[in-house]
Amino acid sequence: MDDTFGSESGSRGADGQEPVGAPGAVVSVKPVVLRAPGRGVDLQVRVSAPAIGGDLPVIVFSHGFGWSMNGYAPLADFWAAQGFVVVQPTHLDSRTLGLPAEDPRTPRIWRYRIEDLTRVLDGLDVLEAAVPGLSGRVDGSRVAVAGHSWGAQTASALLGARVLDADGVAGEDLSDHRVTAGVLLALTGLGDDLTPFAVENLPFMRPSFDGMTAPALIVAGDSDRSPLSTRGPDWFTDPYTHSPGSKSLLTLFGAEHSLGGIPGYEVAETTDESPARVALIQRLSTAFLRSALHPEDASWQAAVSALEEEPSPLGKLASKSDQDGHGRGGR
Repeated sequence: MDDTFGSESGSRGADGQEPVGAPGAVVSVKPVVLRAPGRGVDLQVRVSAPAIGGDLPVIVFSHGFGWSMNGYAPLADFWAAQGFVVVQPTHLDSRTLGLPAEDPRTPRIWRYRIEDLTRVLDGLDVLEAAVPGLSGRVDGSRVAVAGHSWGAQTASALLGARVLDADGVAGEDLSDHRVTAGVLLALTGLGDDLTPFAVENLPFMRPSFDGMTAPALIVAGDSDRSPLSTRGPDWFTDPYTHSPGSKSLLTLFGAEHSLGGIPGYEVAETTDESPARVALIQRLSTAFLRSALHPEDASWQAAVSALEEEPSPLGKLASKSDQDGHGRGGR
């Protein structure tokens, strides 16, 4: 089988066609600073964009716990080379900021994270102007959010996920109409299965996905066992199972929380390094985002059809539509 879905050496997609275009030159600028009154420190952002081209869609990416705008090069660089403007804010929990646990902002960091993404959307014009040659080339009407782990939870709020209080009542709706779709990587599941530590210390980890209606690609590893949950890896499939609307679930075989190494190349946190697995995420997420932000683009439909015809040894894909209310697939 000569394809990048099942082989590290393949150069073509599972449908026999190039699933993404040849990578283009990328311009990356950091730090771009957005004023953030009341946050304690202004928001630092990295912006990566194709060197040429216009009408560029935007991906706002939220990093996992402790990371920063400097991480996730396997995704950010790839997406930018494929024609997206990728914006990566540094959240307050980043190790680069050294916020002490006793800082009064700590209990609300999950909210500051969401506000960071909203602030990025509010400041797209500032970010565009900060990158040489980018002005006038960004299409601010086509925006997606993405994130990994805690970053996926952060991004999910802009797609309509809400936090339940102690009585099970959904909190404030923090969704943003400017966001069209999302890619949610290793997004944690329902709060009914938290460990005692998580229940006591992480009360914001009680999501409701009932309102997460926006289209999303959810990526989970079938070997991802969280110390915060009493369940196994299927916990990470909850966002797909319990959300309405058009959703797709990519389950990666043998993948742990880093999903093969998306935070970076050869980083210590990656215990399941797999270039082939990362390549699958790169290509499928790009096809999904292109189709979600360009309704006339058939990249995603082609990728799904190809996997139906020739299943990948790296993972399986399930999907459901607005009308389904349930998954199909299991390939």
